[in-house]
Amino acid sequence: MTSERQEQNLQKSGPRNDESRDSGLLTVMVGIPCYNEEVAIGSLVVRASQYADRVVVLDDGSTDKTAAVARLAGADVLVHSANWGKGAALRDIFRYATQWGVDILVILDGDGQHDPDDIPKLIRPLMLDEADIVNGSRYLNGNGRETPRYRRFGQVVLDKFTHLGLRPDVNVTDTQSGFRAFSMKAARVFKFGTDQLAIDSEMLMDAAKGQLRVKEVDINVRYDVGHSSMHPIAHGLQVLMGVLRNLEFKKPLLAFTVPGLIFIGIGVALAVYAVQGFYEWGRIPNGPAILMVLVVIVGTFMTLTGIILHSMASLTESLESRR
Repeated sequence: MTSERQEQNLQKSGPRNDESRDSGLLTVMVGIPCYNEEVAIGSLVVRASQYADRVVVLDDGSTDKTAAVARLAGADVLVHSANWGKGAALRDIFRYATQWGVDILVILDGDGQHDPDDIPKLIRPLMLDEADIVNGSRYLNGNGRETPRYRRFGQVVLDKFTHLGLRPDVNVTDTQSGFRAFSMKAARVFKFGTDQLAIDSEMLMDAAKGQLRVKEVDINVRYDVGHSSMHPIAHGLQVLMGVLRNLEFKKPLLAFTVPGLIFIGIGVALAVYAVQGFYEWGRIPNGPAILMVLVVIVGTFMTLTGIILHSMASLTESLESRR
């Protein structure tokens, strides 16, 4: 793409239409997964439409008038018969974007916390071919001071565990961001293995494994709007468990073999202690001896499990790459 064409893409604003593809401009779709957001969804769709050729709302089993309001605002609406979860919602939005053949898909939450006016900031690196995924971060450059402390604490914990599944060069400051832009050329790497909230971490792990280029830009977030149907602690624990499950399948050596080797090391230390006790006291201390046997058995099992799962994952990837 020439610099002139890039500038045309970046300067394109206001309501878009199907002429975008005919003129050679990159087409943009905004996807909004939501649940019971009839208050915010209308204005969100209208504002997002300024920067997109198409806006699609995924109503994930809402019991209010979210779908009806979104249609009145001009969005394409997909409806789940029940609340299947964010992972399932994103999976179906990506399928819809693939069917329409758009170039860029922007995802933002439907509760009004994200500012649609930040969309150009997210899609710019994609249009300039500087990234495959652009992550909107609340904490880039020291931002995010308005984030409630309990939320930030949970975010830090989830960030740490998510980074265990990323490449060292993928330094993401906000792994749980719901405001992201994707090049649809890279969409094939996403597996959508979870239907729940851990999908944000899973997609970053898939992107790192697929060698995608990830870039961050700072975004504005409001905390005086929106709501959650779950208690913050329950929400955080659900995401953490999902992240740990992702690590089990995507990084089995890290999730199983490394802890297994640590257990075996503890078992060896206990064995040395037991032998020393035999020489000093003429008997083997029962407690350390029993604990030694248990941790060695558990450690050996975990070590072998990690190796087997790693081999299976490598074989699966090899078979998929040949298709």
